[in-house]
Amino acid sequence: MSLLSQESPVARDVPRRRRTSLAAHLGEFFRYRELVFNLTVRGLKARYESSMLGFFWSLLNPLGMTLVFAVVFTLIAPNNKIPKCPIFLLCGLLAWNFLNAGVMTGTNGVVADGDLVKKVYFPGVALPLAIVLASLVNFLLAMTVFFVVLIVLQANFSPYLWMLPVVILIQICFVAGIALTLSTLNVFYRDTTMIMEVVMLAWFFVTPVFYPIQMLPNTYTVTGVTLDVHRLMYVLNPMASLISSYRDRLYWGYRTGFDFFLLTAITSVAILVFAFWFFTRFSHRFGEET
Repeated sequence: MSLLSQESPVARDVPRRRRTSLAAHLGEFFRYRELVFNLTVRGLKARYESSMLGFFWSLLNPLGMTLVFAVVFTLIAPNNKIPKCPIFLLCGLLAWNFLNAGVMTGTNGVVADGDLVKKVYFPGVALPLAIVLASLVNFLLAMTVFFVVLIVLQANFSPYLWMLPVVILIQICFVAGIALTLSTLNVFYRDTTMIMEVVMLAWFFVTPVFYPIQMLPNTYTVTGVTLDVHRLMYVLNPMASLISSYRDRLYWGYRTGFDFFLLTAITSVAILVFAFWFFTRFSHRFGEET
């Protein structure tokens, strides 16, 4: 059934309290915060179920990646153009892994718990958001170990390091907004997950995760129009701006350009607000479609 098709009789019979204003949905979500917490814990337990080391894998992964990058880019294929290359790569990769885990798992959040949606009434937005929060916990654990690596390798910490929690908060808004939007679409169009696998791969390569943005040309001319490539990258790709913000504070050691940082913050919050509205707009039909 199409997402935009006419509302069904079942949907019209849904109590009006379930289709109220956006503010009411936010208040309802807050009242169910304990459920969100329990769903987040469930997601974390499911990820490490039957694993001998459990949550320690979140701590060991950045250490393992650091070792691999150090061997590859120091011994096998030295990269002299990027000093302390493992730090440079991990700054981008950890942020990207948070996005990838939150989006790809969150897209299937509602469909995976379709039986729960049918049996019990609760704010469905809790399902994808709990997945994003579980990904956030793994990201924060990895960042904790990463800080130890940064200290050992004598990284160039920025005086604006205190703004790192703000950068993380902005990324949470961005990831949550994407996950909510896609989880809604996936209820009605099950091809969404497969399409996103291709999109995420392409997105990864056009985002400066494994390369500095300086490798891209400053300008590019198309049909006589000169485009500022670096500026467009930051404007059109919020992840490029977020990764740059992480690197400015943890690798380069200088101040981020606040124009792009502010634009990314506004864009991320706008995406989250739209996603929350979009999700709640169609959530009363999830029981029919899952």
